[in-house]
Amino acid sequence: MIVKDIIKLLDDKYPFCYAEDYDNVGLIIGDEQNKVKGIIVCLDAIESVIDEAIEKNCNVIVSFHPIIFEGLKKITNTNYVEKAVNKCIKNNISLISIHTAMDNSIVGVNKIICDKLKLNKTRILIPKKGTIKKLTTYVPEKNLEDLKNKLYTSGAGTIGNYDECSFSVKGIGTFKGNSKSNPIIGKKGSQTKIEEVKVTFTFPAHKEQQVLQTLKINHPYDEYAFEIISTENTNKDIGLGMIGELDNEMSENEFINYIKIKMNTKIIRHSELTGRNIRTVAVLGGSGSFAINNAISENVDVYITSDLKYHDFFKADKKILLTDIGHYESEQYTKNAIHTYLTEKITNFAIVLAETNSNPVKYS
Repeated sequence: MIVKDIIKLLDDKYPFCYAEDYDNVGLIIGDEQNKVKGIIVCLDAIESVIDEAIEKNCNVIVSFHPIIFEGLKKITNTNYVEKAVNKCIKNNISLISIHTAMDNSIVGVNKIICDKLKLNKTRILIPKKGTIKKLTTYVPEKNLEDLKNKLYTSGAGTIGNYDECSFSVKGIGTFKGNSKSNPIIGKKGSQTKIEEVKVTFTFPAHKEQQVLQTLKINHPYDEYAFEIISTENTNKDIGLGMIGELDNEMSENEFINYIKIKMNTKIIRHSELTGRNIRTVAVLGGSGSFAINNAISENVDVYITSDLKYHDFFKADKKILLTDIGHYESEQYTKNAIHTYLTEKITNFAIVLAETNSNPVKYS
């Protein structure tokens, strides 16, 4: 197994194409052709985690956070990022990061929080736009059903809870092949008219390469026309944050204590209590101040996130209970989920879960 295989497994589970534009995901350090000797999974690939990888003979680190988030102009061991990068390079360790690809997944960071809190009826808080694409191509009517079925198998024709979706309209196609053409219909040098069908499919963005490869292999023409556009449809399975419901209502104080127990945190910063019971909950792992208004507009009772600033708490305005449980605390279980997934997929060697606690925030 090589590093490229690990990247493929992670991309299958948490497609990297859904990461935020500002993010840095995928292979951060190393060569994708390197043979894998061992894998260690962590939240932050700091120097002490790399030391643990070396000690445990792991030459691949899978981290949630990318150690390189902003551009590096030098690697001189003057800060924690440079030290980590330098040590990876010296020891031929490859580093793969997932971050917002996992944030945007319906089975990612926020689903983990919902499961810890035993929330049901979960759905995405901020569905992501631009993740549903549309393919249009033109095919002879006699080849239509075969091509449609092949494309359905590749992932085309899906939207929401529906699959095998397409739209077709008949028309007349014309073409004239040159001396190098190889037409299956008509003759070189002569214009051919044929009844064609314009057929359109939607598909999730991460399936694009697979859909195009299927189209290439199965389209009857040696030269075929097609177009792909991004739609403005929201994708209910991709996006940031999540909303869920408790089985039974709790008072605000009861729920704050419940969060402490379930999310293994001793301190929670929160806005002024509203006096209402808690039933509907919004969560967003990591820094989530940008989604406060989204949570309020969804009429949830409480919003759980981290990195809220002083003035963010004023936005609650007694409409919602805002809770800041800590950045590390909100994402601490991501490495366990990644570890479980890779362990299920890779059975010929052990996947190590990092023991290093990388939380830089200490409480006294």
